[in-house]
Amino acid sequence: MKKRVIAVALILAVAFGGIFGWKAFANYKMHEFMAARGIPPVTVSTAPVKRVAWRNHIRSVGSLAAIEGVTVTAQLPGIVTAIDFHSGAPVRAGALLVQVNDQPQLAELAYDQAQARLALANLRRARILYKENATSRAQLDSAIAAYHGAAAHVAGDWAAIHELALRAPFSGILGIRQVNLGQYLAPGAPIVDLQSYRTLYANFTLPQVEVPRVHVGQAVELRVDAFPHHPFVGHVHAIDATVNPVTRNILVQAIVPNPTAALRPGMFGRVRLIGQHAHKVLAIPAAALTYNTYGDTVFVVRHGVIAGHPHLIAHQVVVAVGRERHGYVAITSGLKAGQTVVTAGQVKLRNGMPIAINNTVQP
Repeated sequence: MKKRVIAVALILAVAFGGIFGWKAFANYKMHEFMAARGIPPVTVSTAPVKRVAWRNHIRSVGSLAAIEGVTVTAQLPGIVTAIDFHSGAPVRAGALLVQVNDQPQLAELAYDQAQARLALANLRRARILYKENATSRAQLDSAIAAYHGAAAHVAGDWAAIHELALRAPFSGILGIRQVNLGQYLAPGAPIVDLQSYRTLYANFTLPQVEVPRVHVGQAVELRVDAFPHHPFVGHVHAIDATVNPVTRNILVQAIVPNPTAALRPGMFGRVRLIGQHAHKVLAIPAAALTYNTYGDTVFVVRHGVIAGHPHLIAHQVVVAVGRERHGYVAITSGLKAGQTVVTAGQVKLRNGMPIAINNTVQP
């Protein structure tokens, strides 16, 4: 029995030894073949480091506001007797919008006009009597004061009547109507929004470090999500006198022409202040950058020798980056003009690996 167990164990040991031995031999030969062949090159795409002319643009976000915009409100209380506008319609300055009941004021006006005529007649008689020394100077002065008081009442009645006829203070576009016929309006009750936006303000903030680079008249480019491919060009109109002590930002206001009324007050927009002078910078595609906590890096293509054979080699370089623009990023240090950097395939690379360039497809 023991001899049989020992024989089986020996057979198994020989069988497994042969299997593992063959596997080790095959792996050895494979490593030997790969070492002789060398590391296969990684296929990448590349782009040159270029020296280009860039302007010092400053980017921010802001909101649009109408140069003239108000909410038309009631000045005196009363019942709405007429509505002479449509929501969203254009209107000219001075056009009647809403008429509030003015019958009490018209009746008051008629009474005060009658009193003014009586006061004027009394004043004329007093002047005649005063010339004939039939009355005193005090009575003449009293007649003059009575007449002026009556005339003031008439003027006050006319002012009230005008305030009950609510008119557009300037030309523009009306908003949504907020009143109805027969509605009682309290003083200050909103009636309709009126906005003039053939020209708009673009209000935005900039960090205090950018203050020396902003000036009145500087060109501004505005883009909004509603028209992503259509830039609106304007200029800086005013710069705030103080820097916000909490945010350390300064408010800047630009004027943007809006002749087609495509833009509306309240829209959010991305603002770009265009610098006056261009300067030369080194630029590479943003896709070439690899961002790391210890520094931004790129792979530079160099010539080298691996296993006695010439190869193109990827060499990792730490760079300092500047501003990014239209898919390119400025490089302030770490690269030279004319060098070639890897723009795709970096995830498969290690420092010193051989590469093969295929620029038929760019990122």
